[in-house]
Amino acid sequence: MFNLSDFRFPTIGRGLLLKGSAAFLIGITLAATIFGFSGLPSIIVPQTSFSGGLQKFSSYNELTTFLNESTYPASYYYYSSGVRGLAQGTFGAGNLAPSPPASSEATSDYSKTNIQVEGVDEADLVKNDGEYLYLLSNQTVLIVKAYPAETARIVARIALNGTFGGLYVYENTLTHISRLVIIENEQPVYPVYDVVGPYKRYYGGYGASVKVYDISDRNYPILVRNVSVNGSYLDSRMIGNYAYAMFTTVAYLQGNSVSLPALVDNGRVNAIEAPSIYYSNVSDFSYSFTTIISINVLTNQEVVSKTLLVGYASSVYVSLDNIYVAIPKYHYGPITTADDLTEKTEIHRIRIENGEVEYQASGAVPGFVLNQFSMDEYNGYFRIATTTDQYGGVFVGLVPGQNSFATSTSTQSLSRSQVYVLNMSLATVGSVTDLAPGERIYSARFMGTRCYLVTFQKIDPLFVIGLENPTEPKVLGKLKIPGYSDYLQPYDETHLIGIGKWTVESEEGDFAWYQGVKISIFDVSDVANPREVANFSIGDRGTDSPVLQDHKALLFDKEKNLLAIPVTIAKIDTTQYSNVQVVRPGEPGASNQSKSSEAEIPPWAYGNYVWQGLYVFRVTENSITLRGNITHIEDPSVFLKSGYYYSSDYSVERSLYIGNVLYTISNRMIKMNDLTNLELINKIQLS
Repeated sequence: MFNLSDFRFPTIGRGLLLKGSAAFLIGITLAATIFGFSGLPSIIVPQTSFSGGLQKFSSYNELTTFLNESTYPASYYYYSSGVRGLAQGTFGAGNLAPSPPASSEATSDYSKTNIQVEGVDEADLVKNDGEYLYLLSNQTVLIVKAYPAETARIVARIALNGTFGGLYVYENTLTHISRLVIIENEQPVYPVYDVVGPYKRYYGGYGASVKVYDISDRNYPILVRNVSVNGSYLDSRMIGNYAYAMFTTVAYLQGNSVSLPALVDNGRVNAIEAPSIYYSNVSDFSYSFTTIISINVLTNQEVVSKTLLVGYASSVYVSLDNIYVAIPKYHYGPITTADDLTEKTEIHRIRIENGEVEYQASGAVPGFVLNQFSMDEYNGYFRIATTTDQYGGVFVGLVPGQNSFATSTSTQSLSRSQVYVLNMSLATVGSVTDLAPGERIYSARFMGTRCYLVTFQKIDPLFVIGLENPTEPKVLGKLKIPGYSDYLQPYDETHLIGIGKWTVESEEGDFAWYQGVKISIFDVSDVANPREVANFSIGDRGTDSPVLQDHKALLFDKEKNLLAIPVTIAKIDTTQYSNVQVVRPGEPGASNQSKSSEAEIPPWAYGNYVWQGLYVFRVTENSITLRGNITHIEDPSVFLKSGYYYSSDYSVERSLYIGNVLYTISNRMIKMNDLTNLELINKIQLS
């Protein structure tokens, strides 16, 4: 019997993100290497012809014919200078969702995963129920009796078959039945033929699984459900007792045959038939099956699924009622109109309710989305923020007698950002466009009738956009300050916390050099005049925090005036430069003064790694103060050996609290410190 869980999945390391001309040159080189060119290749630019909803195939033959006729040949290549949203299948932070106590020793005062939408949980590498921690360590999920901290201990271990995708914890408050949900990407699946109807199915490629454990007895977790898909894990959410998971399977043609997605539920294969698959009748460079499944973690209710044949999904946003899948689309072939130069994002809405999954509508907007925070649903409308590139020029017209086009080199032709409002049919009803020409969106946050956008090229404009009237969104105000925010965290209805980098403007060229980490507090009570009322800078160029890429690394509690972020600090050795004095406000023990330095230190100079751990702050609506820091690295010599790249199993990745205990978590250790004075209470070596 075919079962994806029998196979293993290779670990994939961290990738690099290239921008601008470097990405273009490397992309062309790779295309030439992989595909080869015969004569002058066609240019692939964004697809613009999508309209209407998705259709269904009538048969398997129609599906394979569509792929043969609609997939562009390998001799095509494309270029896009935009920064693409990446599906973050690792560990990721927003609103607080309630969770019941696990036993009489548990406390109701504990932190939860930082999520985007209240009531819509997101998978993470650690969960907390007020007494136990559930976390990843060295390809093993551990259950830790964490409270009281003085007697903390590991009570159970669950070995993983593949690479970790995330976990959830659910407890039914009436029956006290508890479930642990673990998502894995697994090893390549070896070819297995299974005859279903008149066609042979080739189940190959990668596998992913959602495993449900009964943890009513935390000491003895029992596997009660194992649902596998022959694809790669894309994203997931959990609402109540339903886990919604999304997977992608490459639509790879072998002659006139294609491997369709299939579910394996506790060893039973559930084939997904071609007539049940929705598709977009638009040519694309490549296609993937996106399969969305719903699992009731409390019962053996049959898995519900829907599959779409579309391009590769870049971002996913989930509300309490809908899943929105964003697909970047490209136009291929000759360029005949200005619209051919405009990037597009295709959006598909899938309704979810009590475990049911139903396709509802599709639409498209110009530009590409950055990540899930660029999308939002509010009062029956879908809002989306995008950045558009027009390949360095504005379309002027075709060159007579040539299959080419002419463009203007005006600076007004560079990147632009915009916000669109769509109804539930995903038809655009309102928009505000041409925001910050030449700049890209670095972060976005929708809060009720407001949208906050950070764009950046040389300085950081924070835009306040009013969405009270969905058909007439408008810019209410903006603020320009040095630096930029990669993540925006709501503090209250009139204040935002921005976490990103501080910058130094280049003396030559229209750009800025990013430096260390910067935390800002913005007062947006006067929407026409937003203000930065406080900021705190940490380290020199090279300093970084996982919060900049993953919101779930942030610990924030407004009622406790608590904000904590993991940071890796880089510091410039000033002895290499003459007559230089540098004030680094973010270093342990330093005051929060403005950073200053003599010109002898060039703004592109990187610091050396000197420290990694958790920075703990006291925050109010107009202040941010460093309370202290916690590290798991007891031997500082590891930084001297790290060179230009630092990595350690003792790097703090997450923090949380239970009662008055602050827990910091790395791959090898849990430390427990008093939340009031940060004094050490206990620590556990995980491996």
